[in-house]
Amino acid sequence: MIYLLDTHTWVWWNMRPQNLSRRVINLIEHNDRYDELLLSVISPWEFCKLLEKGKIGIAVNPGDWINSALEMPKLRLVQLTPRIAYRSTVLPRPFHDDPADQIIVATAREEQAVILTKDRRILNYRHVQSLW
Repeated sequence: MIYLLDTHTWVWWNMRPQNLSRRVINLIEHNDRYDELLLSVISPWEFCKLLEKGKIGIAVNPGDWINSALEMPKLRLVQLTPRIAYRSTVLPRPFHDDPADQIIVATAREEQAVILTKDRRILNYRHVQSLW
């Protein structure tokens, strides 16, 4: 099975794992339960935007934090390809208009991955698999 981390899931795993569901913690902790973890390249950007807006803070260099947070077992950073960019603009309706979420959902659909997310808008979207 392949799982894609939503941005908050990736950030919480590396900053506040207690915010994750027990199910997600157990899954990530036991890397024999999955073939691969994916992270959209949009997630480090979203993390940096949260820093920029003062919505989160860290005590280390952001570049160092990101590099460390990308060192999860079986993690693959998925680039924003032209195909994913296009597919993010033509998702089956209804879906909301947050561009980062559109890219994450399109990435999961392209990679045939299950999204690990607490986001109700994604959990309720019937055109992608997700769990929390």
